[in-house]
Amino acid sequence: MSLEIGKPAPAFTMPTDGGGKVSLAALKGKPVVLYFYPKDDTSGCTKEACGFRDAMPDFARIDAAIVGVSKDSVASHDRFKAKYQLPFVLASDAETDVTERYGAWVEKSMYGRKYMGIERSTFLIDGKGVIRGIWRKVKVPGHVEEVLKAVQAL
Repeated sequence: MSLEIGKPAPAFTMPTDGGGKVSLAALKGKPVVLYFYPKDDTSGCTKEACGFRDAMPDFARIDAAIVGVSKDSVASHDRFKAKYQLPFVLASDAETDVTERYGAWVEKSMYGRKYMGIERSTFLIDGKGVIRGIWRKVKVPGHVEEVLKAVQAL
């Protein structure tokens, strides 16, 4: 499925850190930054998470929700969140259902070996559930600032 700006975002419900659940329907009415990342507590993923953490006051001023998604277990998310004091939801997509619907589950290659994994991707969804921004193959430096500007422009 090809996602496009201006089209409805795929619905989702996923388990989260702390034993909760998050769904797009429950976040209706506020902008949602849905970001997919490969693995808890790895260098790039930690830098990205800490970037969103540090910008959280700016996102909170405009009532935007941030949801980080990876295949990691809820227990792993609990440890990652506690270690870096992350003030936003981390969702577990162990079966990659949501990750696939958002097109972030892709073939990757390392040292000539091909495998499936999460491509660092971010989606900005407005309060009506419409995609307003798509970032693929995200490079961490400057990304949080770019997403924040897009949210502020809604």
